[in-house]
Amino acid sequence: MGYIQDKLNSKLAKAYDGKLADAIKPFECVRSTAAGEYDWETGETPIVTTGYKGRGVFGSFNREEVDGVKILATDVKLSAVLQSELLVVVDGEPTGELAAPEVDDVINGLKVKSVGRDPASVTWTMALRGS
Repeated sequence: MGYIQDKLNSKLAKAYDGKLADAIKPFECVRSTAAGEYDWETGETPIVTTGYKGRGVFGSFNREEVDGVKILATDVKLSAVLQSELLVVVDGEPTGELAAPEVDDVINGLKVKSVGRDPASVTWTMALRGS
């Protein structure tokens, strides 16, 4: 990462642990992906479940952001997720590898509908939707 990204990550992480601790909430993602070819005998495709852990601010979208198609009024906005803290988890343990959220991931029981990042590539913002 660059100097500015490192500085922002350091300052934000410190604020998340201190002054912003009340607003920041932990979350977990579950991602299921195909791990091989379709088995014609069993009628199944092997699935591997991985995920990631992080923390961010859960809120709502403002009226101007809701378009009724991509963003619904009932969607949850997960913002201020530090990219440097979004760690891949395998068997419940962080691997130290950084994760990138994807559409259709499941975070705290809500499905990721869109993913964006800030211009400095420090934080992620996601739209989450219940079933």
